[in-house]
Amino acid sequence: MIVTLLKGKLHRARVTQCDLHYEGSISIDADLMERANILPHEQVDVLNINNGARFTTYAIEAPRGSKTFGINGAAARLAQLGDPIIVIAYCQMPAEEARNYAPSVVLLDEKNEILRD
Repeated sequence: MIVTLLKGKLHRARVTQCDLHYEGSISIDADLMERANILPHEQVDVLNINNGARFTTYAIEAPRGSKTFGINGAAARLAQLGDPIIVIAYCQMPAEEARNYAPSVVLLDEKNEILRD
């Protein structure tokens, strides 16, 4: 049996930009993507803590150290600057392997600095 698991999570990030006219995706500081084990162009779910919106998109790298979380394209209507969000990536693996698997979870503060990983 194959199961779907949490692979990586950026918890309580703050939206730093919204660009309705960009072609789509979420821009994330490349350093933070690496810490959460999220690859460029990987599918992610974004959960807006303020309004309950949930959407699927793909991650693109923002400049390292920028602390950027930019909601792009149509999804920019689902978030506002400063909204706390959760970014989640998933993986699939055999159930036997999953029993010993641990995801990468990164907790951020209101300035998108790492509190804990």
